[in-house]
Amino acid sequence: MDDRSGTAYRPGMNRPLSTDPADVLLDFEDWANHRMFDACEPLSDEQLDREFEMGLGTLRRTLKHNIGAMIGWTGLLEDSEPDFDPDFGGESPSIDRLRSVHEDAMKAFRAGARLGSFDDVLERRRNETTYRFTRGGVVTHVTTHSMHHRAQCLNMLRHLGVETQPESSVYQWMLAHPPGA
Repeated sequence: MDDRSGTAYRPGMNRPLSTDPADVLLDFEDWANHRMFDACEPLSDEQLDREFEMGLGTLRRTLKHNIGAMIGWTGLLEDSEPDFDPDFGGESPSIDRLRSVHEDAMKAFRAGARLGSFDDVLERRRNETTYRFTRGGVVTHVTTHSMHHRAQCLNMLRHLGVETQPESSVYQWMLAHPPGA
């Protein structure tokens, strides 16, 4: 068990930590998403699909969006077109299903991030426009994009009356994973 959160360890989340900023972003991303899944797990389908006037509107839709974005950007990192079902096997996938898809997506994203140098320039053509990004920029974008939407999820959870909010900041992650522990 992780003494700070009371949740079970998950693969790769508790290995010796790197101080490389990219590894910190990737490890934090994985940890924070799992904390959000933990907070959403006891919710009913009605709560997961309750509409809010923020972000993408619902918890489930926001979680799906974050995972889908990670999968899409992984395609750029790998120089491939992502092949995935945006509904993840159903219009209302369970939190367990989303967690499973996230674990696979996170593993692929982490590998894609390390396929070359963070200075590598990656190109993708969409709708008659060519976009150019660095590998490091993509890693930073995906992790900060997710953090933005997790903040919306925290607000949705608060509106649903969830009293104990999941840990969601890099600071909380550092407290949960102190150096040398």
